[in-house]
Amino acid sequence: MTGRATMRAAVPGAVSGEEAETRTSARRIERRAALAGVIGTTIEWYDFFIYGTAAALVFPKLFFAHGSSAGLLASFATIFVGFLSRPLGAALFGHMGDRVGRKSTLIATLLVMGLATFLVGCLPADGAIGALAPWLLVALRFLQGIGVGGEWGGAVLLTMESHHGERRGFMASLPHIGVPLGLVVSVLVWSGCARATGDHLLDFGWRIPFWISGVLLVIGLVIRFGVPETREFLEANRAVASRVGRSETPIAEAFRTQWRAILLCALIRPGEQAAFYMLTTFVVLYGSRELGLGREFVLNAVLIAAIVACFALPFFGYVSDRIGRRRTFLSACVCMTLFAFPYFAMLDTRAHAVVVIAMVVLMIIHAAIYGSEAAYIAECFPAHIRYTGASLGYQGASIIAGGPAPLISLWLYQTFHSGYAVAAFLAAMSFVSACASFFLGRPNRPPSSTDFRLSDRLC
Repeated sequence: MTGRATMRAAVPGAVSGEEAETRTSARRIERRAALAGVIGTTIEWYDFFIYGTAAALVFPKLFFAHGSSAGLLASFATIFVGFLSRPLGAALFGHMGDRVGRKSTLIATLLVMGLATFLVGCLPADGAIGALAPWLLVALRFLQGIGVGGEWGGAVLLTMESHHGERRGFMASLPHIGVPLGLVVSVLVWSGCARATGDHLLDFGWRIPFWISGVLLVIGLVIRFGVPETREFLEANRAVASRVGRSETPIAEAFRTQWRAILLCALIRPGEQAAFYMLTTFVVLYGSRELGLGREFVLNAVLIAAIVACFALPFFGYVSDRIGRRRTFLSACVCMTLFAFPYFAMLDTRAHAVVVIAMVVLMIIHAAIYGSEAAYIAECFPAHIRYTGASLGYQGASIIAGGPAPLISLWLYQTFHSGYAVAAFLAAMSFVSACASFFLGRPNRPPSSTDFRLSDRLC
């Protein structure tokens, strides 16, 4: 035995140079996957959010009845179109992600989203081409929904499956940082364009945020091309191909064997989605027009809350690793239910400090739900149909909660002339999430990269 080998044998826990190199390579891949997940998701959600802001402030005047009340409702309805198409994107890209791979699918989702957003900025208003303009806007919003519908599953799985330790909840939560980061970037870009173009915002200034998406698209593609495919997908793909063949599509198998998990994963999300889109879309209109707080102040308050969420999301992902996914998630849903009415009471004070605190607290509670949600949903499905099952469950909530939330909030306020009517809606959605989480349960054990039995039920 050589002296070096003797020394390694004499030191407990010592690793060889080859083992150390393997670990270093694994950490490098893990960091690269996390970076690709966060940056790519940030770009996708930037695209999604600039549309929401434009729907509240610009599109009613340019595409729908020139700013009338009916035009505002029509503009908010186009937001729902993007949510309506998200399950379609989940099914399409989920199939691709489980058959072709996580990496190539994420490149495709980024392309669809980025190109659709860029083209929105090129649309002529209804004054130029008449009734065709709003229909083209709806079509591009539909494509946005398809792109973002396939994004979540791939981004979460790329980061989670690239990690093989005990921090899967933390790693899975990292792409969720892209949501508040995308919001931060969208608010900053909108504020900058509004100040730079002034009275010309409705003429050409509103187009600039959409054109910037083209630049971000190139950056995102470069980063995602440099990420390797996850080992867990490759092993699952080989195992399924050798043991059960390819006679059944991922979506058919997911619905046949995991329909209960898909349904409950959709039902745990209404509270989280209603809160977020109420904060980022409805509150911009409510605070600036109804409370007289001014558009710039409300956008800045949303910006502060989003920055706080960037730190809160991975923290609660870490908490879910320590105390469990369901315990973290369920506790946060109860807090959201209880805070719904105090939230609007604080907004109605019109005191700037109180309004900012209300938005920050709401976003922290939302981060507790959303930060634990990624691994909670993903771990409900075996690896070979995980992209499809998790995406369908996650995006299924878009039709019942996220999409209708801004529209329902606006209708409730216009009908009852009170923010407390909207608070009741938020509380109800959060209660639904809590109940669904109770029935969904918790993963019995961490998912294994080598266990692909069709009967495996992690939830």
